[in-house]
Amino acid sequence: MSAPADHRPVLFRNGTVLTMDDAHTVLTGADVLVVDDTVADVGTGLAAPDGAVEVDASGGIVMPGMIDTHRHMWQTAMRAYGADWTLTQYFVWYYLEHGKHFRPEDIHAGNVLSAWESLEAGVTTTVDWSHGLQTTDHADAAADALESVPGRFVLAYGNIQAAPWEWTADAAVRSFFERRTRSDRLGFQLAFDVTGDPSFPERAAYEFARDLGLAVTTHAGVWGATNDDGIRLAHEAGLIGSDDVFVHAATLTADSYHRIASTGASISVSTESEQSAGQGYPPTWQVRQHGIPVSLSMDTSVWWSGDLFTAMRSTLGADRSREHLEAHVKGDTVTHSSLRAEHVVEWATRGGAAALGRDDLGQLVAGKKADVVLIKNDHSPVSFPLLNPYGHVAFQAQRGDVHTVVVDGHVVKADGRLVGADLPAMRTAVDNTVDFLVSTIGEDAWMSGMNPDLPPGSVLDNPYQYTDYKSDATREARGTMFGDPGS
Repeated sequence: MSAPADHRPVLFRNGTVLTMDDAHTVLTGADVLVVDDTVADVGTGLAAPDGAVEVDASGGIVMPGMIDTHRHMWQTAMRAYGADWTLTQYFVWYYLEHGKHFRPEDIHAGNVLSAWESLEAGVTTTVDWSHGLQTTDHADAAADALESVPGRFVLAYGNIQAAPWEWTADAAVRSFFERRTRSDRLGFQLAFDVTGDPSFPERAAYEFARDLGLAVTTHAGVWGATNDDGIRLAHEAGLIGSDDVFVHAATLTADSYHRIASTGASISVSTESEQSAGQGYPPTWQVRQHGIPVSLSMDTSVWWSGDLFTAMRSTLGADRSREHLEAHVKGDTVTHSSLRAEHVVEWATRGGAAALGRDDLGQLVAGKKADVVLIKNDHSPVSFPLLNPYGHVAFQAQRGDVHTVVVDGHVVKADGRLVGADLPAMRTAVDNTVDFLVSTIGEDAWMSGMNPDLPPGSVLDNPYQYTDYKSDATREARGTMFGDPGS
């Protein structure tokens, strides 16, 4: 399929349709018709309007565009750099040492690359948790980048180089929000963390957000950084809104979950991040007990994947692993999984829409916004048989299986290829950012930052001496491959 001209009708024909409506209706051999920026109809045997482009969805899954509620897009220029970091090393690199070196053009380069990365993976709406905005020039660069890409985005304005009550008091920041236009495809939030200081200095930042009608997104329940006191202070001050998003929320007590639940606010779970960086165990098992709405996010490409397929499967894995472990400790066996593939697909679509207050997104229902994804790969043996569509999305599909993406009625990916993305220009801009960072901090610091020291370890003594496992030759070989772990 070639990309149609702007707002030609698009008809997805004969696919398995995950409507994600209130009943979670699944239709087989069904059609989805997009006219202008709206889902016009969903059903079987739909008539194609004049000039419509028909997409053969047979053997594929048509679903709502996915929504990522927490992604540090500005860091994408450093893709995979911090693959072996801990959260402490992340904080040191960005918060204390080198994050301050990013120029506005570096923010722009990371955001453009990340925005196209989202669309390529079927993520049609992404929250840019943009805490590298040291100046309003940086903020304008971030917003300009998002507006240059044909997806939906929310710029969550933040600045880790200053306290939130300081940068929100800057007249230039208020001016930014007054002169930048909110639109159907670009919204705004305020992004800052609450440390639990009894004096609650973050109150001023909350009041700034409320004055401007902005939701607050905050890293909550992060081991060693944010805790229950931050939730309590904001709740007792009456400053938590139903549109606020608590990211991670992994080390909180029941009291904090009760407070969040009472406000109608939601939690953004970043399972890859929580498992790898150490914010705490992914909290879906607790969140479900308190009835708190959930959305999914991938956090940052400096570490992890940039797609929600991985978020869905890692979330299922973490939740089920804990369920099994707790049962085994008690001598029991889990016979029925509590968290299902259908649940995480909902979190990746309607959950994200609800978190952003966008009930016009996340569903393939007539009258909703036309953000549509077709998962289909006729060149892959993994594309069939298609028996359980929720299971297929959560465990089998990947970004390379995203065939077509429509945002606001515009085709932004067709036949597995992005439409209108200037990859050479993106590569040049990101290469310039990397070159600048390396030259600024120095080659040695750059390389050591990417390769943190391996902590000392040891191999347990093996009482079974019938092998030559601990022979000099074997130990020498292991030391060559992995670094000598000791005896």
